[in-house]
Amino acid sequence: MSQSYNSIKPNVIDDEMLQKAVEERLPEDIGKLAKREGIDFKDVTELQLSFRNILQIDNLWQFENLTKLQLDNNIIEKIEALESLVHLVWLDLSFNNIEVIEGLDTLVKLQDLSLYNNRISKIEHMDTLQELQIFSIGKNNLTALEDVVYLRRFKKLRTLNLTGNPFCEEEQYVLFVVAHIPDLVYLDFKLVSDTTRELAVSKYHYLIDPLEHEEAQALAQLEEKLAKQKELEYHKRLDEIHHATSYNIAESKRAEYNEDILQLSETLMTLEMQTVDQLEELIKDFEKNIAVIASTFIENVKGMMAQCRDLENRHHEKLLEISINTLEKSVKNELDEDLPDDVRELLVDKTTLVNMVNTSHNVHLLKIDMRECDILSNTYRWQASVTGKAFQNEIDRNRNRVKEIFQYIDNLQEQLDSIELLEPPE
Repeated sequence: MSQSYNSIKPNVIDDEMLQKAVEERLPEDIGKLAKREGIDFKDVTELQLSFRNILQIDNLWQFENLTKLQLDNNIIEKIEALESLVHLVWLDLSFNNIEVIEGLDTLVKLQDLSLYNNRISKIEHMDTLQELQIFSIGKNNLTALEDVVYLRRFKKLRTLNLTGNPFCEEEQYVLFVVAHIPDLVYLDFKLVSDTTRELAVSKYHYLIDPLEHEEAQALAQLEEKLAKQKELEYHKRLDEIHHATSYNIAESKRAEYNEDILQLSETLMTLEMQTVDQLEELIKDFEKNIAVIASTFIENVKGMMAQCRDLENRHHEKLLEISINTLEKSVKNELDEDLPDDVRELLVDKTTLVNMVNTSHNVHLLKIDMRECDILSNTYRWQASVTGKAFQNEIDRNRNRVKEIFQYIDNLQEQLDSIELLEPPE
């Protein structure tokens, strides 16, 4: 799984290796010119150091504008000395001897990370990589399937490779991963199908629902904490105006903070409009789902009522047949038992008997029709009420949020305007 260096002389990343690596990537004519005039490592954006028997990462601080770095197929044991590469977007550390994920904290722009074929046993220490879209950590020593839950924090992650790890042998491996990373498009080089996604959600919803609740609470707490920090920062800035050493400085700071308030207002309103658009799409999807539920229920009701009518028709035919037979026996005095007086009153003649049975049949059919009408009407009202309430709740939420934004901005503006500046010098 990893590279051995028992019989290989380890190399260090020195200036000579870096110079050579950069020159190799240049066209021949430019490479010759670079050798004569030298290369400024600050201008290099891509660096390939593959297959060089590197044991330790070092001496890369000069490549401050690097966006792509290949360190694959070496004998590296530790991820280190990358903190200055803050513009890195693509990093390949595959086929090395790395045991722990670390040293990536400053790489906040990283989108593509490969740790394929190493000795890693736990997914960790990657919290700052919020731009991560592609992550390959196949052929490592991952044994706990629960470690995959850690990857939920990467909201932009779309491609994931885990193949070759011990936990991939578990029967429900694919469904577990897809359930916990719902926006995943490719898993182990295969497109995640809608069928697989539905099965995953169905099987693991009892695990996902509590996770989503906990994440929502954590996000709310974080937003509250950030809001308090921003408020403290604002008050500190007001204090700066109070304690400004001159009128000009105070006036300059007040103008600066006034501009910040306007920008904050625009930002908050923009975010609210984005939220409105997102919720509008969600509510439309909700409305469609409710319509499907209502339609399915209505079709089921109609089917059941059709069965009721069919049973009533059969009952009517049987009852009419029995009634006529009974009437004929009564006329011939062939009845085996005495009938109640109210029944004998019906056995006057065939016309009267048929009319009575038909009337009973019509009453039963009417009751079935009325019951069906009541159920359908209630269903339509429920559908309209649920969707209408969802739209109205969003309208109310939006109005309240806009009102809160205006009140907050007005409060900030009033506090700023209430500060009395020192009199300007005459």
